[in-house]
Order: sequence, then C-alpha cells, then structure tokens
Amino acid sequence: MFSKACEYGIRATLYIAINSLDDKRVSLRNIAGKIDSPEAFTAKILQQLVHHHIIHSVKGATGGFEIEKQKLPDITLAQIISAIDGDHLFHGCVMGLSACADDHPCPAHLSYEKIRGQLKTMLDNTSIYDLSHGLETGLTFLKQ
Repeated sequence: MFSKACEYGIRATLYIAINSLDDKRVSLRNIAGKIDSPEAFTAKILQQLVHHHIIHSVKGATGGFEIEKQKLPDITLAQIISAIDGDHLFHGCVMGLSACADDHPCPAHLSYEKIRGQLKTMLDNTSIYDLSHGLETGLTFLKQ
C-alpha cells in the first residue's frame, strides 16, 4: 500500500521517537540498522522527514536525529505518508487511472472510497506517540 521509502520512513520516525522519549539522539547508521534499511536510502528518507519538520537533525560529534518530546503526540502517520509518498493515497485512483472521479468512476472506485475514508481517519488519528508505547513495552516491533 505504501512505497518502500514510506515504510522505512514510518519505521525510522518510530525508532527516533522511542529514543527521543529517553532524550537520546540516534545516528543514521543506528537507524538504518535498527529498521533494516540501506544506509544511503535511509539518509534520503530522513532528509525528507527533516524538510517536512517531522524530525530534527543535529550536526556535530553529539549530533543525530531527534524529535522534540512535546511534538510526538502531534505527528501522525498521515503526515509521514504525505511527506514521503505525497497525498496520492488520499486522492488518487486505486487503479492508477487519471480520469477516475465520482462522476466517471473506475471499477473499484465506489468500494475504495469507503475504505479510503476509514484509512484516512485512522492515519490522521494515529500519532507516533501512540505507536511508540507498544514498542517501549515490547508488544510491537520494528525489525523481524
């Protein structure tokens, strides 16, 4: 459903979030290893997340990536997806047709519209802070 870059972006943001809760910055190498992503690819994804003000980059010997604790409840999955994949998931045709619309629907349009609304609501209402709790307690994981 999401691009590989978006999947890695969500995982990276979550990993940075759980470390930020402990006032720790994490390096590119550390993030890439923990989310099982190639380092160069991870660097490009992190640049996009910094550009969209989702994560913060600090340069220097004590640098790395972090998220301000007070921002964690406000960062949603929808924001990460939009930053990396754009808003096609929320507005585009499920079959990739450019002319698909309510007045000229593709074969899957009507069914997908209902699901898209539910998915958008879930992604808009799920914060990184919410998801980080499962990681902290060991109920969920980022790497198999």
